[in-house]
Amino acid sequence: MPVWAMLLACGLVAAAGWYLGHRRATALVEADGMGHGGVHSRPSYHGWFVASAALLPSVMVVVLWAVAGDGAVDAAVEAALPPGVLPKGELERLSFLSDVRGLARGTFAAGFAPGTEEAARIWRAIETRYSLLAGAAAIALALFGALWALSRISPSLRARTRVEGLVMALLVLSSLVAILTTFGIVVSLLFESFRFFQMVPVTEFLFGTQWSPQIAMRADQVGQSGAFGAVPLFWGTIFIGAIIAMIVAIPLGLMTAIYLTQYAAPRFRSVAKPVLEVLAGVPTVVYGFFAALTVAPAVRDLGLWIASWFPLLDPQTVTAQSALAAGVVMGIMIIPFISSMADDALTAVPRAMRDGSLAMGATPSETIAKVLIPAALPGIVGGVLLAVSRAIGETMIVVMAAGLAANLTANPFDSVTTVTVQIVKLLTGDQEFDSPKTLSAFALGLTLFLVTLLLNIYALAVVKKYREAYE
Repeated sequence: MPVWAMLLACGLVAAAGWYLGHRRATALVEADGMGHGGVHSRPSYHGWFVASAALLPSVMVVVLWAVAGDGAVDAAVEAALPPGVLPKGELERLSFLSDVRGLARGTFAAGFAPGTEEAARIWRAIETRYSLLAGAAAIALALFGALWALSRISPSLRARTRVEGLVMALLVLSSLVAILTTFGIVVSLLFESFRFFQMVPVTEFLFGTQWSPQIAMRADQVGQSGAFGAVPLFWGTIFIGAIIAMIVAIPLGLMTAIYLTQYAAPRFRSVAKPVLEVLAGVPTVVYGFFAALTVAPAVRDLGLWIASWFPLLDPQTVTAQSALAAGVVMGIMIIPFISSMADDALTAVPRAMRDGSLAMGATPSETIAKVLIPAALPGIVGGVLLAVSRAIGETMIVVMAAGLAANLTANPFDSVTTVTVQIVKLLTGDQEFDSPKTLSAFALGLTLFLVTLLLNIYALAVVKKYREAYE
């Protein structure tokens, strides 16, 4: 029985339980004489009490089967196979069982190892038998729960309290999922980073200027165990995401918000603001194509023209992939983040402050510079920091427009890379998680996480310092 069929059957039992519970509670209310005085909860709460009693245990069985069903079937197939069919090695055994599952489910057209067709036939038979047992158990639990809950319905049953308690437990569980997910991410980063720093000194990682994570095959290559100085990656991330992109995005985003909130006609604002926010929904790979095909050639031509007039810029350092191309396109991408947050912050400033400034003789530009922007500064700072976080985590634009070379340079026409790009590069393909090359990705992730955390703490401090409350 498929999982969806199990869930459908349990849902039908729960729906029937809700109807019967609601009907029985309604009969108790009608038999009360006063209409409602002797019954603690409304009939709908009794219906949900019965439905939840039927649904919760049965869904737990279905989830358990969905998670552990393949493992149970694999174990039964291993025990049922004739001697000599199952490979002895652990990797060979796992590969054999994977082929058997794929063949049994129709994913593979033919088996790659001898005996897989027979094993697939056994696997299908056992999986069918086990799924029927799991489905029967789930339906039986749903029926038992519904009958038990129906037997508990009485005028004194506090059905509302129990249903609301169940909803509260579900809400707490939902919040714990987010908390535990964050905790698991932090723990995994700490654990794998600790393993990396057992192989590579922390000082080399934080202050080294050579990034060559590949493991050398010969002693005469760069770093017999690789070079893991991450300073070029940190600089590339700051150079592209926090300097060039912000130089483009902050003035344009802030001036756009000022124009739309203070000068634009309502009809123009109603059209321009949604069109501007469409930029936030464009996939980053599209920005990457735009950067690689349009902006990067233009930036290269600009660099060659500058090099022809100013000998201080070496034409050899002007490449097709450059930090300037990636930073400009990244700045265009995050303009909607800054403009939207600044727009909301400026709109939230009480109109009385603007009118009072104008009434005192200040010009509109003076009012904006000395009244509105200081009052909206926390929201503007929040938008800028949101944009910085978005830029720091960007990958596709950097890959397509700035390249993969870890160069420590301040030349915007040269190729650089960022932390996120290197994490993707290190974890792409089949990797063994016992080498410093792969584990360095977790160290980079931990460093990026700590930097982002400190940035958010600083942002909260700025917002708290300059926050102003309005009635």
